Amino acid sequence: MYSRVESSMLFGIKTMEVCVEVDISNGMPMIDMVGYLGSEVKEAKERVKTALHNCGISLPPKRITINLSPANIKKSSTGFDLPIAVALLTSLGVLDKEKVEGHIFIGELSLNGDLMPINGILPMIVESLDSNKTFVVPKGNENEAKLISESKVSSFTNLREIIQFFNIEPLISKAYTSKKNSQKSSPNNSLKDSKEKNKMETNLKSFLGETKNITIINNQNSNSELPDNEEKKMDFSDINGQRILKRACEIAASGMHNMLIVGPPGTGKTMISERMSTIMPPLNDEEKLEVSKVYSVCGLLKNKKKLLEDRPFRNPHHTITKAALAGGGITPIPGEISLAHQGVLFLDEFTEFQKSTIEVLRQPLENKNINLTRMNYNVTYPADFLLLASMNPCNCGYYPNMQKCRCTPSTLKRYLNKLSQPILDRIDLTVFAPEVKFSELVKKQKNETSYDIRQRVIRCQQIQYERYKDEPFYHNSQIPANKLEKYVPLDDEQLGFMNKIYERDNLTARTFHKLLRVIRTISDMDGSEKIKMEHVMEALCYKGLTKEYYEGGM
Repeated sequence: MYSRVESSMLFGIKTMEVCVEVDISNGMPMIDMVGYLGSEVKEAKERVKTALHNCGISLPPKRITINLSPANIKKSSTGFDLPIAVALLTSLGVLDKEKVEGHIFIGELSLNGDLMPINGILPMIVESLDSNKTFVVPKGNENEAKLISESKVSSFTNLREIIQFFNIEPLISKAYTSKKNSQKSSPNNSLKDSKEKNKMETNLKSFLGETKNITIINNQNSNSELPDNEEKKMDFSDINGQRILKRACEIAASGMHNMLIVGPPGTGKTMISERMSTIMPPLNDEEKLEVSKVYSVCGLLKNKKKLLEDRPFRNPHHTITKAALAGGGITPIPGEISLAHQGVLFLDEFTEFQKSTIEVLRQPLENKNINLTRMNYNVTYPADFLLLASMNPCNCGYYPNMQKCRCTPSTLKRYLNKLSQPILDRIDLTVFAPEVKFSELVKKQKNETSYDIRQRVIRCQQIQYERYKDEPFYHNSQIPANKLEKYVPLDDEQLGFMNKIYERDNLTARTFHKLLRVIRTISDMDGSEKIKMEHVMEALCYKGLTKEYYEGGM
């Protein structure tokens, strides 16, 4: 007997429909699984067979063929356990084929028939909303399924509940009736069929008698009913001194500019960076869903009763590998740059990262996504993040204070060469954090809070949203080169001054363009649509690391 059940699998943060087909026919007793399967899908055969056995259902001694299509795409998920089991039960006549239609089954099975939650339910549901089908998911994925109010979801604890829900009155007799009609009856066959039928009916009645209540979720919205009790402990008011660094952070947040902080140890680089996300505007509904989908795929959606509301802040250690930063693996998962989507990626001790690892950031910083191409897959993950990096000015950390610095010119050169010019060109702001004076450290004053700074950042970004409402971008840092002249108009005096700086510091075209974008942000923060000379001068203070700095010119 043939049956067909629909399921779904992740492909990046997108999903793909998968059809699970089962055919039970006469032949040597065996179970074949085909369809370009990963190791975890191949193991599903033993999990499903044992789960059905422990639920009182034995597979017949026949040839069973299980196919997962499309066959040209590799399947790698434990979420196929449930659809395989349902397809087998449908072929056996235990479940009504007509009732199973219109449902998408996803879930992992334990050996005793319990349903185990899986990662990535949220993007699967979002991608399948247009199909108007009902998702059948484990109870552990129920809260995550509630996040999409338009979805139709049924959650179950074990196979017993599923059989009860999709059960028909003549549970097994339908299968035996069709078999009886297709074969000539004989006393021996009738007696054998009757005994087998009675045995299965007895097991099934006992099996159904142990079921619990089933929760059906349809068009539920619980986002507004679940307050976030987590206290925000970090705030910009904790920081004394470093006025210029705070100003640079506000510029970076206002225009979504990448920033590099350079300074000796103990100047507050890490402390300020950890508070960067507290001055960024809150996520809108679309951004919340995007970020939550990425975290759902990785199994990091901790509070599954609501979407992520705070901007991500990721702080990977400098020993991180390229694969962990970019994403990928045998079974592709998002990396740190995708987990920082719509938030902050903080790379502390920037020069201690492997140079090849840092170079991975080139394409994502330009395209705001990362495309991973491997032998078995080609997936794209979002990577629209604000890069925030910090580093010491030299190996010992005290340059240009020559009373403390022990580095030689050749050592300084080798240290700077750890960062390539293409990476430095993709950083819009470079700010130098000086040592904090004792008077500033112990000074008792009320510092500006993150809330106050955030309000100014929000106002500045609203100006950008209004200006770029007809454009495919939203922030000053995203202005394409061919539109800089339109949105950052400089007068003759300003152009002449920028020409001198360009020639003196031997700037690249990318560095010049990033200066123009920073100028636009500073002007917006000042509430001025017209570019002023003071805006140009301030932007030049953040133009980046230069040869003069490492030759004692600064």
